[in-house]
Amino acid sequence: MNIAIDGPAGAGKSTVAKLVAESLSYLYIDTGAMYRSLTYAALQENISLEDGNALLNLLTKLDIELKNEETVTTVLLNGEDITSDIRSSSITANVSLVAQHEVVRHEMVQRQRQLAKEGQVVLDGRDIGTHVLPDAELKIFLTASVEERAKRRYEELTAKGETIDYEQLVQEIAKRDKLDSTREFAPLKKAESAIEVDTTSLTINDVVNQILNLVKERTTL
Repeated sequence: MNIAIDGPAGAGKSTVAKLVAESLSYLYIDTGAMYRSLTYAALQENISLEDGNALLNLLTKLDIELKNEETVTTVLLNGEDITSDIRSSSITANVSLVAQHEVVRHEMVQRQRQLAKEGQVVLDGRDIGTHVLPDAELKIFLTASVEERAKRRYEELTAKGETIDYEQLVQEIAKRDKLDSTREFAPLKKAESAIEVDTTSLTINDVVNQILNLVKERTTL
């Protein structure tokens, strides 16, 4: 079984996907980290985030490796550990600009499908169920209010010692939602066969258990 988990920024996709994969002994593929890695490299190289062809050219030179160790995914870019770097505010604010380019997404999708080829994987992102793995046996679409997602991001950043304004986060998340859902190629949207789970008032364990129960139902049919 392949499991696709989609949803907007801050809905809890990565955390939930990691825990589901760990519980099932599946491979977890953090597609968002792949786009963040390219964003990080582009900013380092002063490449315009509006230039899709320049970003694709850069991507072809990048080896992005994801290493799963318990609940932690280490991200290596050409052998360098950038796990913490790609979670900074500057990367978060710019990753949707990078991800909107069709040529970039096409290359990323090929890499993601190759990783998922063996099956028994959990992928999370914006277009997994609709575009990357349209034949995934289980598709989940996680949602949450903008305010709740901003609150989670605020708590995450302040715990790391970063100073951030909550209202600014609300605006940034709303902007990312608009960019992700209105881009021309493979926009963020719920797949027709996806099961929607509103995580606003749920704990991480609640969401994980719901998904594990769905997996159990489908594997015992």
